[in-house]
Amino acid sequence: MAQAGRRIIDSRGSFCPGPLTDLFKAYREAKNGDILELWATDPAAKSDVQAWARKTGNVVEEIVEEQGYTRIVVRVTAKSG
Repeated sequence: MAQAGRRIIDSRGSFCPGPLTDLFKAYREAKNGDILELWATDPAAKSDVQAWARKTGNVVEEIVEEQGYTRIVVRVTAKSG
């Protein structure tokens, strides 16, 4: 079984819907068990990603306020096929 990957998506400086669009692009290439770590300066990214995760069945593992940006860690759990 392949080891889960971790991918950083740096969307700092991008505004809605940029961070979510960037996350979705990475999600399309991800596999179940992968970790997608979104870095965003857009304050809407937190609620956008949480809503997306609820809708798609993926898991927001943590949201951390870093110096000047928010780090949102998502575990991919809802990929089929």
